[in-house]
Amino acid sequence: MGRSKDLVIRGGVNISSEEIENLLMACPGVREAAVVGVPDETLGEKVCACVVAAEGHSVSLQFLTDFLRDHKRVAVYKLPEYFLPLQALPRNPVGKILKRELRDQAKALAVARRKETA
Repeated sequence: MGRSKDLVIRGGVNISSEEIENLLMACPGVREAAVVGVPDETLGEKVCACVVAAEGHSVSLQFLTDFLRDHKRVAVYKLPEYFLPLQALPRNPVGKILKRELRDQAKALAVARRKETA
């Protein structure tokens, strides 16, 4: 299941980032994907899909969740609730994805969304 930091804990349920990432990679139009948790006052964390679209494709949160639900039969509580489109995933010199940077970007996205709805 990977490292404990690669778990999103949503309402007391552990969701494996690796599991959702692998499912997202099977989605048409997705070149790369990473999943991180976004802090949430009610549930603890929510799932954020950080996605690099394949050249010539565009993806959206709705497209990803429809694919995961309809084609991969993913449980509703595991579906991403945030979507962070990227040109490239941040990596260290060795090529490892820098999830800390993704968490920071996803958190900023969530804060901006809360301000819009307030």
